[in-house]
Amino acid sequence: MSSQAEEFVPDRVAAPRKDAVAAMPGWRRFLTPSLSDLVFISVIVWLFIAVSPGWDRLLGDGDTGWHIRVGESILQTGSVPQTDPFSFSKAGAPWYAWEWLSEVVLAATHQHLGLKGVTLGAGVMVALFAVLLLRYMLWLGATTLVAFLVTLLSVGAASIHYLARPHLVTFVFLIGAIWALERDRRRPDKWIWALVPLTIVWTNLHGGFLALFVCLGGLAAGSAIEGLIDPGIRQRRWRQVLRYSLLGTACAAASVVNPYGIELHRHIAAYVRSDWIKDVVAEFQSPSFRAENVLQYEVLLLLGVMVAAWLLMRRRVVEAIWILSWAHFSLTSARHIPIFVIFAAPLAASELSRLWLKWPSVRNPRSAPGILQQLSEDLSRGFARTSAWPYLFVLLLLFGGAWLRFPADFPDNGFPVALISRNADLIKSGRILADDDWADYLIYRFYPDQRVFMDGRTDFYGPEIGDKYMAAVYGKPGWSSVMEEYRFDLVLVPHRRALAALLKQDESWTIIDSDKLGIVFVRRPEDTVARIGAQREDS
Repeated sequence: MSSQAEEFVPDRVAAPRKDAVAAMPGWRRFLTPSLSDLVFISVIVWLFIAVSPGWDRLLGDGDTGWHIRVGESILQTGSVPQTDPFSFSKAGAPWYAWEWLSEVVLAATHQHLGLKGVTLGAGVMVALFAVLLLRYMLWLGATTLVAFLVTLLSVGAASIHYLARPHLVTFVFLIGAIWALERDRRRPDKWIWALVPLTIVWTNLHGGFLALFVCLGGLAAGSAIEGLIDPGIRQRRWRQVLRYSLLGTACAAASVVNPYGIELHRHIAAYVRSDWIKDVVAEFQSPSFRAENVLQYEVLLLLGVMVAAWLLMRRRVVEAIWILSWAHFSLTSARHIPIFVIFAAPLAASELSRLWLKWPSVRNPRSAPGILQQLSEDLSRGFARTSAWPYLFVLLLLFGGAWLRFPADFPDNGFPVALISRNADLIKSGRILADDDWADYLIYRFYPDQRVFMDGRTDFYGPEIGDKYMAAVYGKPGWSSVMEEYRFDLVLVPHRRALAALLKQDESWTIIDSDKLGIVFVRRPEDTVARIGAQREDS
């Protein structure tokens, strides 16, 4: 007799059935669109074409700018930077470009296709994330309609972090890794060891590779607990504990294959543990349940906790650990919401489908639920393949007209693009204090001419510079000492910053330009212009 802990394979067949298109010749099958293709295209249209802010939403964070410039530096020099190239406050200090491989891809894309290519690539990654999540739900045994509804909810919840930055890689890689592990739990084979070389690539693309170790740790611990509470499967579970512990060890060793070796892990560990970063960086803080996408996350959170409790009742400890651990992480840091979605949504869809299929009326093909279920099964056949249409659609977007509204620059509703352009010569040559997100944009616009005081790399600056930046920009006690210590002669901040109000009352500072977003101050304009002119003559 099978034990309760063995019941992690759903009642319905996990693999979707082939449709009639499977009988077609290869070239006709490849040209016939599938439902997976429709989801891929629909996500891009829904998020980035049909509604505002469209593609601009992917450039809502200025970090994209310095990621591009780091990649360009690597392409030009053939080496990964070891020291800081962007600041005058910590010039030459040790720095970890721990997403260097993603930055190379971003830079190469930008060189050939501009920001259009960067945002299109990010949009493709988001759509791929949605399709993989949906197909993984179906593989777990979710009915098509339930999987589709949960996917819509998941795409909305994860949109809190849709930005053209390296973390999108983790969204896709993590789904693949979890899927591979669940497949191996059911039928172990040698292919699971492909996660080891995958870890090498992942480590050099984004620091989210650590999520794989959390996943493997939960898998090994959960398997051990399942073996302890159920003697009928104890031997099999202990084999899994050994297998996944060895896999985790191999993946951990593989992650050391990066330009910084084990020092990268020490740096990331200090970064995620830093109380200072948790206090000052919004995405490291608990989510605020106000925006629509966070409310969608709240629905998934409640659903996930209930599913975890149901799984524990059935002694499926591994999946419960995954859901509850990432629920905790997502409640303490909003940036973990998409990761929680990846773990919780497929299991929720699978368990909801299990309950749906147990309704007596579903088994009656003439009842409304029975007809709905038959429709769901018929639709599931269209998700098992991918045709040429997603590729053709991406090419259409890439070479399409201006009506697609791809950005040529960062969005001017978040960055003072026109203000900076009007004062470009002065800004790129001055010793400037800028809002950290705008400093990212200054690096994008003016590097290597521009150096900044502080940008979005909080892991690099830490409280040493970060506290001084906060004191100056927010007008805290000691702000004037910071201004004198670093001899700023230019300030670029939003009107709402306390520093803007303070400098308006300081006779040594003069406003030279402003717009609806920001304001530019110059300290003693004649001296500043003369200094910049002398610098140009010397160069």
